[in-house]
Amino acid sequence: MSFARVRAFVVLGVLGVAAVVFVVVALVRDTQGGASADGGCPEGAPLANITLPDDTDEVKIRVLNGTKTAGLADRVSDDFKNRGFQVQPPRESKTKFPRVAILQYGPKAVGNAQLINAYFLGRAKTEYSAKRTNDVIDIIIGDQYRQLATSTEVNQSLVELSEPDLPPGACPAPPPEKKKEEDDK
Repeated sequence: MSFARVRAFVVLGVLGVAAVVFVVVALVRDTQGGASADGGCPEGAPLANITLPDDTDEVKIRVLNGTKTAGLADRVSDDFKNRGFQVQPPRESKTKFPRVAILQYGPKAVGNAQLINAYFLGRAKTEYSAKRTNDVIDIIIGDQYRQLATSTEVNQSLVELSEPDLPPGACPAPPPEKKKEEDDK
């Protein structure tokens, strides 16, 4: 065997030993040993539903008029109702808002709020409250509101907004079970 081959085997042997030592040290000094696959949700943290709804009839909203324009909440409520949303009776808001809209929601409606924001082309201000216990989204219509987006604009806006973010301090809720189709007869 030539000296070049011996030298190559020695270099490969040293590199192999160094790789084994490196792997062993990395495994021994691993600081993520206590981490769990579910994210280690703290006790009492709210479970946030970040799943986008399959259909608009799964979304509950209440429209509030945050402008001086009379009847605006009724008109917007009708627009949402015509698009298949579950709409609660509209009300006047104590807060007047100069921009497009404010979306107020809790942990049960994070994904639904993302869909509603797409109807405002992502220009609605979002206000998450971990203390809200219902799945109703309050929409306060502001002075800059003109109209809801078309279905094509909503789809484009959903692509731009992407998946809903998990609110701070919340843990992801398991995805809701889908309604069983009765077409299996």
